[in-house]
Amino acid sequence: MYEPIRTKSVHTMAAAPEIPHRSREQELDIRLAGQLTALLTVTDELHALATRTDGGAQGAGLDGAALAAAAERIAEQVARLSGGHYPLRAEPTDGGARARIEALQQRAHTLAGNALAVATSRGDSAAMALAAERMEAHTAPLRDRDLATA
Repeated sequence: MYEPIRTKSVHTMAAAPEIPHRSREQELDIRLAGQLTALLTVTDELHALATRTDGGAQGAGLDGAALAAAAERIAEQVARLSGGHYPLRAEPTDGGARARIEALQQRAHTLAGNALAVATSRGDSAAMALAAERMEAHTAPLRDRDLATA
């Protein structure tokens, strides 16, 4: 009644051995490096705002030296996860309005939380400690803002 299928199944083609597959560990390394690279970009933005001389960033409580040190430690972790390749650093943009600084702090907090979740899944204690530290560093300005508006 029905004609037999003469072509190979789509499912057998997907299991072809020539397609490279990564292990769960490799996938977590890639995800963690990506999260930390995004955190590095935001940290560089905040550092650039902290070192500007217009005074807007100082009123927001940014510590340029601490942000520079954190950026270097993040870059070292990314290099470790990426086989020794240091990440490209973005050129920070201009503009340091208080609302932008708060948005960057919130974004950095979120990225550090994502990195902490991936580092925990991976079991990477060095990355977990760094992500937790960065989360705490970006929580304080957000907490101070919430207390000031309450």
